[in-house]
Amino acid sequence: MTKSIWHQGALIEITITDLSDTGDGVGRFDDRVVFVPDTVPGDRAQVRLVHVKPKYGHGQLKHLLQPSPQRIRPSCIVADKCGGCQWQHIDYEYQLTAKRHQVIQALQRIGGFTTPSVDPVLVAASPLGYRNKVTYPLDVSTTGQVQAGYYQKGSHQLVNLNQCPVQDPRLNPFLAEIKQDIQQQGWTIYDETRHQGQIRHLGLRIGRRTGEVLLTLVVKDWHLLGIEQQAEVWLQRYPQLVGVSLNRNPERTNAIFGRETRCIAGVPYLREIFAGLEFQVRPDTFFQVFTETAEALLQVIQSELNLQGHETLVDAYCGIGTLTLPLAQQVHQAIGLELQPEAIQQAIFNAQQNKIKNVQFQVGAVEDLLPKMGILPDVLLLDPPRKGCDRTVIESLLLSKPPRIVYVSCKVATLARDLKLLCLDGLYTIQRIQPADFFPQTSHVETAAFLVLSQLDKDT
Repeated sequence: MTKSIWHQGALIEITITDLSDTGDGVGRFDDRVVFVPDTVPGDRAQVRLVHVKPKYGHGQLKHLLQPSPQRIRPSCIVADKCGGCQWQHIDYEYQLTAKRHQVIQALQRIGGFTTPSVDPVLVAASPLGYRNKVTYPLDVSTTGQVQAGYYQKGSHQLVNLNQCPVQDPRLNPFLAEIKQDIQQQGWTIYDETRHQGQIRHLGLRIGRRTGEVLLTLVVKDWHLLGIEQQAEVWLQRYPQLVGVSLNRNPERTNAIFGRETRCIAGVPYLREIFAGLEFQVRPDTFFQVFTETAEALLQVIQSELNLQGHETLVDAYCGIGTLTLPLAQQVHQAIGLELQPEAIQQAIFNAQQNKIKNVQFQVGAVEDLLPKMGILPDVLLLDPPRKGCDRTVIESLLLSKPPRIVYVSCKVATLARDLKLLCLDGLYTIQRIQPADFFPQTSHVETAAFLVLSQLDKDT
């Protein structure tokens, strides 16, 4: 094969040898890297090049010439089209191996750690039926039928679903019936190209331990004729449904939720039991989608910290106190920092609900609050968004030098970047790296890194 084949539209044959951090299979052709969705390491495939650069390209699987031993039949009949999952065609044990390898590669390539020791990926329950929250974009078919589902891979073409194997199965009965109700009400579906129409998304959320369900419609504006009556019908029809809300998102944006949520019927929250505590969770609250694995990771954190009851713990990016409150039960004092005032209000309520009195919560950006706290915590817990810690947060830590840091991350690339800064010149030592599978059937991996201040800096 010659280099002249390297052009858009060309058919090539390659062997897939790896997986990228976005979930695509990776192979090589004529010393160039080729990324191919829907493939598995070990596949021999005929691929059509759809996007080419001098040193790499993106391809589309045309024919599977020889399947990998790690390839399985997906649980979902539309898995080859739907963009909700990337890895249903990959054996689950191999998914875990690939995620651990992804963490190791990022720590080596981005963090500069030559031989990082990474534990096997933590998994606590079934890799299917685990999601406690789903938000489906809505569309209208060519025959005028209301559809809900996920977008086809690499497009805004909706794949219509009436059930989903990765969501909690108790949510499946809602999908087809709610779509039919929206159809009968005559509510219009939002068109993003024209910025017209009423309903943008259907959101469902369930308490894994309580079974309580919230139903939320994301709308362009509040004017949805007949919603109050329909909400009452839904509450009567579904005994497990405790609340129906509208969330208003009037913007031209890819963001799902807007800033305002109104409860139309029932209550504006569900109850969930997490780590033996009761939490109120609202439609737009951040709460990990895999309850059981989040609990398993918390248990690892508790075991690794081995708290004795005299410590002060600061939980940066604390949200509604999901980790703060269980850990507060094992320390002298806990402080939660969070940018979103609504989340802090919920955290305070959750603390009161569980009669946890040795915790306080502060509203503000972590990069602003942390340098001004005036105390040196024994343990600092970091759980930032995907972009990682603001550089001023890292600089504050390098100055204050808390003895122990637990860094929980949903994006290993930014974790590796921040760990490199924290471990510069041997200031901190990584004791343990624990990945956890919060998102089975996808390429995403959650990771907890445990750091201790070096003995030299403790003595100075």
